Amino acid sequence: MKWSFIIILLIIVSGCSKDFLHEQPKGLVYGDVAISDVPSLDAALTGAYKGVLRTWSRGFLTASFQGFSMGGDDLTTLAGGNKASKRQIDQFDVTADNPDIAQIWNGCYKMIQGANNVIANGPKILPTVGGDQSQTALVNDIMGEAYFLRAMGYYWLVRGWGPIPLLTQISYEVTPELLNIERSQPKDVYQVIEDDLKKAIELLPDAKRDPGRPNKGSAMALLADVYLTEGGWPVKDASKYALAAAEAKQVIDNKDRFGFSLVDLNLLWSETTVAPPGSAKEDVFAFQTAENYGGSNNSFTGASTIPAEEGGWEDYESEINFFNNFPEGKRKNLTFHTIFKASDGSMVPWQKSISGHPYYAKFRIDNNGNWWSAQPVHMIRYAKVLLCYAEAQARADGAPNSDAYQALNDVRLRAGETPVSGLSPSDFINLAVNERGWEFAGEGTTRWFDLQRLEMVEEMNDDVHRNVLENPIIGDHGKITEALYWFPVPLTDQNINPNLK
Repeated sequence: MKWSFIIILLIIVSGCSKDFLHEQPKGLVYGDVAISDVPSLDAALTGAYKGVLRTWSRGFLTASFQGFSMGGDDLTTLAGGNKASKRQIDQFDVTADNPDIAQIWNGCYKMIQGANNVIANGPKILPTVGGDQSQTALVNDIMGEAYFLRAMGYYWLVRGWGPIPLLTQISYEVTPELLNIERSQPKDVYQVIEDDLKKAIELLPDAKRDPGRPNKGSAMALLADVYLTEGGWPVKDASKYALAAAEAKQVIDNKDRFGFSLVDLNLLWSETTVAPPGSAKEDVFAFQTAENYGGSNNSFTGASTIPAEEGGWEDYESEINFFNNFPEGKRKNLTFHTIFKASDGSMVPWQKSISGHPYYAKFRIDNNGNWWSAQPVHMIRYAKVLLCYAEAQARADGAPNSDAYQALNDVRLRAGETPVSGLSPSDFINLAVNERGWEFAGEGTTRWFDLQRLEMVEEMNDDVHRNVLENPIIGDHGKITEALYWFPVPLTDQNINPNLK
């Protein structure tokens, strides 16, 4: 996407509602001429979703999703072969032409373009529906989804790149100002994210229109996570912890109203190519993918996480010490794949495998090398809301209360762990952070960002915590600095705008 945030918006849309992410593209919708009624506004919103749901092109549907987070201690990649782009991230030596970071950058800005288009045109559509309350509610829902998507896009961008171009209006002209746009500082970007999510909370209904869309509770949950992140690096505003706790508590107290709950871990992950039945209630927000349309397949499940012994691509696997330190039990057994069936029928333990690493069982499909699935991309699970509340409340009040213990123990009990009580405030907080790492291991949504906000990246990648068999840190003369917490802007955009170098 060479003109990732300055070109005239061309939004790919499909003409259906129920399976709104699963259809072939059927048209282009952009600007205030093409968007003239509720159906065209809704079609434009579909284009915003498509921004991050284009397999092999942009967004969250390939192993770039995991590659983006390889600075964390839960993910690594092969020491050789065709994994150079992911290995760069794992070794803190990322170049501007890295395709994995470009896929996330391009997808998020394309989603933001689509959201800006909807946000700009939605108010013009409202007067056309007259007194039709159902149509008014639908326009508000569409607008709320657009604010939610724009906030999510900027949330990923600001954590990945720090100071970034901030655009909140759609432009139909390529101007010198856009060609030379400056970066906005993280604090300013976070303010836009907060404002967008507050608008989404105001506009979204309690119930999701379809799977793969947010509701009011989804926006509250994302805002809670944003506040938690702002409490840490680089914003370091400790007052945000109380806001995070309050927002997460609203979701917890109204989980039945919003349709959220923990489900059995067996229901979250499945070796079938389609979403496992019963998993939907855990998904506070998840992107839906396609089974039959190759442009929106989930391709980080399946072959990407299968070892060479079983004919897989082995794009990502678990770091050794992360696996070794993971609590034994049900969750560990469901999270990791550790004994591989070679082509001659022999069983190979991970320690004696070609890569010498455990793999992620939660992303396996059919055990026969399938590269794609229609598994959802879990962006916010209800377990994350519980752990967000537990950590934020303890930080805000200086000690965990009974509700924080309940939230933490709900996740632990579901994982097969014993409940805890009577911990010191620091031990409770550390356990809540560790639970987030174990619960969302390998998912790309949590562990790296937690280490970043808590300034633990150097510690968890030092000689004590990083196994000698992992890819060696290159970084800045073999060291990790906070400057390496953020990626370089992709080269194509640097070439267009020198202010992004």
